Formats: sequence, C-alpha cells, structure tokens
Amino acid sequence: MKEIKLGQIKIGGNNPIVLIAGPCVIESEKKSLEAAKRIKAIAAGLKIPFIFKSSFDKANRLSIGSFRGPGIEEGLEILNKIKDKLKIPVLSDVHCTDDIDRAAEVLDIIQIPALLCRQTDIVVAAAETGRVVNIKKGQFLAPWDMLQLVKKV
Repeated sequence: MKEIKLGQIKIGGNNPIVLIAGPCVIESEKKSLEAAKRIKAIAAGLKIPFIFKSSFDKANRLSIGSFRGPGIEEGLEILNKIKDKLKIPVLSDVHCTDDIDRAAEVLDIIQIPALLCRQTDIVVAAAETGRVVNIKKGQFLAPWDMLQLVKKV
C-alpha cells in the first residue's frame, strides 16, 4: 500500500491510524476552534496524528431549509485560522468544480462526498490541484469499484 505524506503525518502503509475528526459543518469560528483544540489535545494524549475536518458548505442536505454552513469564503477563513493557530492540517468537502481551486488554497485534503464520488469532473479537478484527495465511498458502490475512482485521481 502506498504511503501518503501530509507534513509530518504519514497515512497508509504500515503507519499508525490517523484521526480525521471535527463537527460535520462549521457553525461558527469559536465553536470550530474550540472543537479543534479539544480533539487535538485528545489525539496528542493518545499519540494519534490528527486532521481537522469540517464542512464550509453541506450542499447535500435533504431539506432545502437545513443549515449548510457559512459558505466558502467565511468557511475557508475559519479553517485557515484553525490550521495556522493550531498547526494542524485541515480537510473539507467540495460539492462543485467551481469551489475546488479556491478550496485548494487553504485545504490540505480535499474530500469528495460519497454521493459525488463517481462525478468525474469533481474527482479530476480535485486531483489536478496537487492536494491530497479523500474520496468517500458511496453506499451504492462495492469496495472494489473504488479502484476506478483511484484511477481517475
């Protein structure tokens, strides 16, 4: 298995598990920073590498009235503050190709949501940024189908 390096963090191969955690969606700068600090402390105590994950826009909500997050500009500003203040990598998902280049300016990892994992334009655009890409496996895919997505990247 190939190893992926993200700063001091090594993912895959024979490396230890990496914790990717955070609130599903960014509610506020204060809450996100507090969550990141707490999770970082827990992970450090357990000697587990930590990557902070929270979404700036959850565009895949079922209800039109559901909270989606602060949007790309404010959300990336918050993630960048967390990254700089706490010295931890950050991850968020993208839902359209228009957001990918802007997101790549801040994110260490670009995540493709499960429902969009087969969308070639999104997957290829994320890969072309040179950032690490995390593709969530769609519930509708068999595990071996993920190999086709890896080939796209």
